[in-house]
Amino acid sequence: MNFLEVLAIIIPAALYSAAPLIFTALGGIFSERSGVVNIGLEGLMMFGAFTGIVSTLLLQDSLGAWAPWVAIVIAAVVCAVFSLIHAVASITLKADQTVSGVALNFLAAGLSIFLIKKIFGKGQTDFIQFRIDKVSIPGLSDIPVIGKILFSNVPITSYIAIALAFAVWYIIYKTPFGLRLRSVGEHPMAADTMGIKVVRMRYVGVMISGMLAGIGGAVYATSIATNFAAGTIAGQGFLAIAAMIFGKWHPIGALGAAMFFGLAQSLSITGAQIPVIQDIPSVLLTIAPYVLTILALTGFVGRAEAPKALGVPYEKGRR
Repeated sequence: MNFLEVLAIIIPAALYSAAPLIFTALGGIFSERSGVVNIGLEGLMMFGAFTGIVSTLLLQDSLGAWAPWVAIVIAAVVCAVFSLIHAVASITLKADQTVSGVALNFLAAGLSIFLIKKIFGKGQTDFIQFRIDKVSIPGLSDIPVIGKILFSNVPITSYIAIALAFAVWYIIYKTPFGLRLRSVGEHPMAADTMGIKVVRMRYVGVMISGMLAGIGGAVYATSIATNFAAGTIAGQGFLAIAAMIFGKWHPIGALGAAMFFGLAQSLSITGAQIPVIQDIPSVLLTIAPYVLTILALTGFVGRAEAPKALGVPYEKGRR
């Protein structure tokens, strides 16, 4: 097996694994750029996965292959609303944002498992009949060398996630909305004196984070897991938070970090097909993403500068 054949196995798998992380990390950027810590991305992603699978199961008989796509939209809306719990607690009631996010994680886990047992009478859902499959893009997949590496056997959701990262960069750094969002996360009192509604902007940031985390969870469930149980997400939301921090709260940085973690995750799937890696015990490949996360954050997080007002509840008249 030559080097290009190895890349043709690893890169599509990395894109496949990275898509849910990219969506969720981008959601975290909106929340934290507005000044609200969102540890609850794990719970939002979990509830998005639950909503995505249940919606797909309910719609697949009538919508067929379109069911998972509609389910992703439903998950986005549901999780945007679900994130209001964190928004009310941390913005309006000025509760500790980390504690509120952790509580949201527990609530999402408990509520989703409770609903599964009520709906299905067991600890997991049925498997969906239609999933978001890998595709080869006509024309582009035929390009010599890069066609099989970048444009073959990759779900459409991976390309959407990558395009969204650049769109989010433009929104945050090139639009008035993005300037207002960043201003309430850096210096909310100054933003308030300029007429920017700090509370409203923070609510919007948290709700967008809920929407994108819901999409990330639904994408993971409908493209990778194909059902939902207590361990379906299993830390994906925390990996997305790590990607956001590793990427220095920047959309393109988060994209690169999510791709890096996606690559690490893909090795546990594709390692058996690759010389040298196939000799590594599978348990080491399984834990590799989490070890690399620790190493990456240990080496780089000290250089990353979070928004200055991150985690600080805003009280009118106080800095």
